[in-house]
Amino acid sequence: MKYNEILQKILPFGYIYLVVLGIMKESIYYYQIGINILKYSNIMDILISPIADLTSNPIILIGFFIFISLLFLTSIYISKNFNKDWIKTKIGSKKPLSEITEDEVKTYYSKVFVGMFAIGLLCFFLGIGLGSGGKLAKKIANSELSYDYTITYGDNETKEIYLIGSNSSNYFYIEKGNKNVKISPVGAIKSLEIIHSKRLNK
Repeated sequence: MKYNEILQKILPFGYIYLVVLGIMKESIYYYQIGINILKYSNIMDILISPIADLTSNPIILIGFFIFISLLFLTSIYISKNFNKDWIKTKIGSKKPLSEITEDEVKTYYSKVFVGMFAIGLLCFFLGIGLGSGGKLAKKIANSELSYDYTITYGDNETKEIYLIGSNSSNYFYIEKGNKNVKISPVGAIKSLEIIHSKRLNK
C-alpha cells in the first residue's frame, strides 16, 4: 500500500482524533479551576479547539511542523532505502530478509509513524491541559494573577480582570480582588480592553 493511500485513509480519523484530544485538553484545563467547559461550549468551539491550540503560540506551531517534517523526511528516507537489511530487520518478520517486499516495509513503517504521531499529539495536548491548568489554579490560590484586561459590562461598569479564556458564547475570567471564577455570556459584555500587553507596552 502506497503512502498516499494510507494518508487518505487516516486523515478523517486523524481529525476526529485531534478533536477528541482538543476536548480532553480543554476539559482537563478548565476542570482544575472548577469549570465543566463542555457545558459552556457549542459544537463549533469543540471542532476548532485543536486548531486554536496549535496556533495559539508561534513556538507551538513551529514545534508541531518540525515534528511533522521529521516524520515525513524519515518516511522518505525509509522509502528510498527499503532494501537495506537493518531497515527490514526492524519489522520482525519471520521471513528471510531477502524475501521481505517493499510494500511490507512501507506498510510496517507507515503504522509506526502513525503511532508516533498519535502518541506525540496525545502528550502535547495532555501536557498543555495538565500543566497550564495546574499552574493557573496555583496562581489563583496564591493571588499571583496579572490583571491585563478591563471588561466593560452592558451597564458601563468596568472591572480589571484576568482573562482565563473564551469561546463563541462565554468569557471566563477572575475580577481583581476576587478569587472566584466568573462566566459571562458574550452578549453581556460591552467591550474587552487589553491594558497590559507584553508586545505593545515595551
